[in-house]
Amino acid sequence: MKLINIILEKKNNWLPMSPDEVKQAEKDLFDLIDTAYGPIGGHPNVTSPASISSAADLYTVIDLDDDPEDDAVIMSKNRAGGKKFVGMGHDNTKQSRSAAVNYTADNLKKKGHYIEVSGKIYDILKAKGVPVVDDEETVRNALKGKEIVWHGDGTYDRVIGGKKIKKIMMGKPN
Repeated sequence: MKLINIILEKKNNWLPMSPDEVKQAEKDLFDLIDTAYGPIGGHPNVTSPASISSAADLYTVIDLDDDPEDDAVIMSKNRAGGKKFVGMGHDNTKQSRSAAVNYTADNLKKKGHYIEVSGKIYDILKAKGVPVVDDEETVRNALKGKEIVWHGDGTYDRVIGGKKIKKIMMGKPN
């Protein structure tokens, strides 16, 4: 395969990164994630480039423009409830923000995919038709081993990164 075909194949397609690629790109991944989470005080489990490898099992990236750098990233973990989305990042262009949100929303409508959210992203995903998981047993099963305080309205408190945060689950966990 010619180099140009390899480059073109990567453009505008979400691609998983190998563990070696993640290690080599820790600084770039951190920058994308920090850009997305900076306005809310940062991602609770991504505090430096060194924390990238332990923050997720899978990093999926997309390159949307003419430069060779990845423009958005989605972080996920394999958990009891299926594929749990645990974060995203972007280069703060409208195109990269939209790509990250749309990729996340599309996947959360599939069985075995879920996310814990709060704040603005909840409103965005709800507007995109992502279902809310308001059944306590389903939430507890998906978060197997995690301590939560259930509020009875689909929301719950959970300690993440040493901070108590009010969350709601969305998607279709197993």
